[in-house]
Amino acid sequence: MVDVSQYVLPPETKVAFLDCETAFKGLTDKEKLYAHYISQASWYGGLICLFQTSPESPGIYLLFHKLFGSQSVEELQSAAEAQGVTKDEFHAFLIYAAGILSNSGNYKSFGDSKIIPNLPKEKFEKILMSSKAAKEIQGVWQEISERVYSLVDRQRELGLGKKGTTTYYSSNCDLVDAKVAQEFMSAKDISPYNTRLFKTQENGKVVYEVRLASSSSADGDLPGVGAVLGSHDFTPKETGTPCVFKVTRGDYSDLMALVVENLTKAEKYAANEMEKKMLNEYAKSFTTGSIPQHKEGSRYWIKNKGPIVETYIGFIESYRDPFGLRGEFEGFVAVVNKEMSAKFAELVNQAERLLPLLPWPAAFEKDKFLRPDFTSLDVLTFAGSGIPAGINIPNYDDIRQDEGFKNVSLGNVLIAGYKEDKISFLDPKDAELFIKLKIQSFEVQVGLHELLGHGSGKLFIKNADGSYNFDQESVVNPETKEKITDCYNENETWDSKFSVISSSYEECRAECVGIYLCLSTDALRIFGYTDDSADDIIYVNWLSMARSGLLALEFYSPETGAWRQAHMQARFCILRVMLEAGQGLVTITKTTGDDGKEDILLKLDRSKIIGVGKPAIGNFLRKLQVYKSLGDVDSGKKMYDYYSDVHDREEPHFLSLRSTVLDRKQPRRMFAQHNTVLEGDKVGLKNYEATASGLIQSWMERFPAGADLDQKLTNLWQKEKPFFTD
Repeated sequence: MVDVSQYVLPPETKVAFLDCETAFKGLTDKEKLYAHYISQASWYGGLICLFQTSPESPGIYLLFHKLFGSQSVEELQSAAEAQGVTKDEFHAFLIYAAGILSNSGNYKSFGDSKIIPNLPKEKFEKILMSSKAAKEIQGVWQEISERVYSLVDRQRELGLGKKGTTTYYSSNCDLVDAKVAQEFMSAKDISPYNTRLFKTQENGKVVYEVRLASSSSADGDLPGVGAVLGSHDFTPKETGTPCVFKVTRGDYSDLMALVVENLTKAEKYAANEMEKKMLNEYAKSFTTGSIPQHKEGSRYWIKNKGPIVETYIGFIESYRDPFGLRGEFEGFVAVVNKEMSAKFAELVNQAERLLPLLPWPAAFEKDKFLRPDFTSLDVLTFAGSGIPAGINIPNYDDIRQDEGFKNVSLGNVLIAGYKEDKISFLDPKDAELFIKLKIQSFEVQVGLHELLGHGSGKLFIKNADGSYNFDQESVVNPETKEKITDCYNENETWDSKFSVISSSYEECRAECVGIYLCLSTDALRIFGYTDDSADDIIYVNWLSMARSGLLALEFYSPETGAWRQAHMQARFCILRVMLEAGQGLVTITKTTGDDGKEDILLKLDRSKIIGVGKPAIGNFLRKLQVYKSLGDVDSGKKMYDYYSDVHDREEPHFLSLRSTVLDRKQPRRMFAQHNTVLEGDKVGLKNYEATASGLIQSWMERFPAGADLDQKLTNLWQKEKPFFTD
């Protein structure tokens, strides 16, 4: 029996407004125009996420866009209530609509489980049919209604093959197909970031189409890659069965064209030549489908130090690809918070003193620390399926290793999105301190996680000429004490080697760096914490990590044995390491809550963080780094799978605790965001209420009702339906 409550957004789900008004008002007219056009490019590109989530997500979006474009929420509510819909049912309808918009589809951006409406299907239909758009949306509803409410096994969460739903791959693809495709793409030096995979049969032979995202569908060479477009006969080592690969471009072409159009307009208002070149390369990449051109734009981006308006755009994070390689479209525009950025700048200045504190040999650290830009930003626009608290980009290994990267902490996201109304699983004293210091400790964790977590560590590579980027004679594996014989080949990347576990494994490494280095008095002093205040920050940071590991059980699916969220899997692994350390560092006890229901109490002994916790995390972190550096997938996966295992074979019986965690879970906040509006030759800013209605209104005003965009989305949706039949 399916527990439907795990797939609905509860009525108490809150909306937070991402306020950037003060920062925006501080911009010049030119900077505002720059921010406006990149925001437009980001929002249009963000619609691509609908097509990267589920077969029905574009249809659900079109349904709501037509529905709320025909009349106000208040008018629709009056019409629905006249047809017997209750206020609670209409509220549930609005929460669902807001959830679809804020997650860019009907699967949670944080957790990958399906979202279904929290009201009966007949009442949902009554609301639709009582609207002014009833006739216009009837056809769309008939196409999607079954899948909107369906909780059959394969549709409950994102996944590949029979394990779940995805539109990065046609519905007849499985893990073997993903491996075969990666083998082909590695051989042709094609990056998977901006691709999808579609499988068909022709003349009894399997045909794979690798479809690149671009506004152009024309034939020709792929800049930076060469003559790869077209048909290729291929026999993969994975199966030994001959097949055909067709490399095409033009995926999401109409939306990509709108992205290019607005980036081109933004170029006129760029602050310097670096920004102009950056935007020009992005536009070329989105036109041709060439990742090398996007990498070139990213090189200009990391060189553009300290811009007032910060932005990044493209196919970035691979969390939601079940195989862990394909990037989701994302674009953001933000304004620098100078006060907090000064602390991060000092962290960068001290980085070369802090890096040697990490628990791996010096040879496993980058040859030279590439001093990045690290700023605290107030988000003006964040288009994609979800909004993180911090980012370390670009994700291209060769650039990060040899040229540099940038870190950003999203200050207004931290403030608006990480408040908790009820603190579960802690005693009253801990809960009080947790509420007081959660945001402050999280700022420290984000800073260390992004800069010294994602920004640290070396990959050992064998170059095409047979040389190595490390000294083979002197460098040994600290786990085996033997010389290093295997490592990455030149065309291999971290993602391509570790694929399915790469995202979560890397987040685990960065989270460990954060809690390990927060024990440094030098690190905490940068953020203004000394003496007792520093001890409290350390305690709350470690307590938060342990508690997050417990909360992570919500994001584990016992039916498939799969984790649905990379960061939460990482935090569960860290909790397992803390428990394994023993000596009472962390204890988890089953209790009864004030409401008479089963509860859990998690305790952290602050006196044992240094003596017990630090060496345990240090040993785990060293192994994470060594296996990553060497590209040792077998050892890395074996260890990570061990700590990721949720079972009842021993205390504290995590599999059984999961039901209590689910009973006491709290819904994540959704974000309403500003819109920028052209007012003659200036740009205005629109604010919205922090409600489901306000969030819906912001989306309607972002994309005013009109046949042109809706038709482009409809055409793309109809074009790919034959590939998603299950």
